[in-house]
Amino acid sequence: MTGVLAAGAPAAEPAGPAGQGTSVAAAALVSGAAASAAPPKPPTAVERAMTDYLQHMGVERGLAANTLAAYRRDLARYARHLAQAGRQRPEDITRRDVTAFVQALADGSDGGSPLGVRSAARTVVAVRGLHKFWALEGVTPADPASDVHPPMPGKRLPKAITVDEVTRILEAAGTDTATGLRDRALLEFLYSTGARISEAVGLDVDDVALQGDDAHGAGGPAIVRLFGKGSKERLVPLGSYGARALDAYLVRGRPLLAAKGKGTPALFLNARGGRISRQSAWTILKAAAEKANITKDVSPHTLRHSFATHLLEGGADVRVVQELLGHASVTTTQVYTLVTADTLREIYAAAHPRALG
Repeated sequence: MTGVLAAGAPAAEPAGPAGQGTSVAAAALVSGAAASAAPPKPPTAVERAMTDYLQHMGVERGLAANTLAAYRRDLARYARHLAQAGRQRPEDITRRDVTAFVQALADGSDGGSPLGVRSAARTVVAVRGLHKFWALEGVTPADPASDVHPPMPGKRLPKAITVDEVTRILEAAGTDTATGLRDRALLEFLYSTGARISEAVGLDVDDVALQGDDAHGAGGPAIVRLFGKGSKERLVPLGSYGARALDAYLVRGRPLLAAKGKGTPALFLNARGGRISRQSAWTILKAAAEKANITKDVSPHTLRHSFATHLLEGGADVRVVQELLGHASVTTTQVYTLVTADTLREIYAAAHPRALG
């Protein structure tokens, strides 16, 4: 497969047995020489149209590199499925081809690995987006995937920890060393803003304003600029605990770490003065949780889930939480309301005189 899809193309099939009177070794040499001399196979109309779509998603829609790579892999498998079905032009693809591909994702009948519900759903979303783009651009007269829906995964409630458990983790991270000040600032930052770990480690010093201005020109709350999925920018307030921890790190911790590096605008630095990695941030949280005697499985995303859950339990509007988390749809945020509903049931059962018979 050529062009943008080349990264997802399968390896060539091994050559068949040698003809009569020719040794296997000689046949391999002959076939290898022929393959090296043969010109590359030109892309089909389907492959060219897929390349155009991926370029559109990368340039005009501004998809992140990792997201675009996932789209490329998913569509490379779809292209192989269509090639096996003899579909070389976009306009030849039917709804039956699309539904057969969805089935192949589940059972591996196309030669690929069977996918779980969530991975299959992601792939179907990529295929639906492809066909919608082709129909809108006039590449195809209709959209054969318009009523083909991805498999629906079961709803998994986000895992959150209690406010007391969060507090114990944050307090366990604080020391007077440069790395200790960084660790406390990082964890306070994650819980105070609900940021994804990729957003936090990607921050630069200039993305944080510890002393903002309110509408009346007075000093307002600290503000941080986060860059979410698709490089979408949002402004999120930083609570007083997070702001104090970050200020202590910037004054007493970061200069010592920065002196060991070559100079970087990154906010959170590693021991060598470079930008901290996601893996290091994960290790920092794990160490703090262990020190705080938290036996639950805790990850940086746990702090994000806890941030949202605690806000909703405190009375925050779901639309506000959606904006703070950077969710494109409020439907994504509403899964947290199921968590708070469970809490309400527990409180009701414990407090109402006629809740339990």
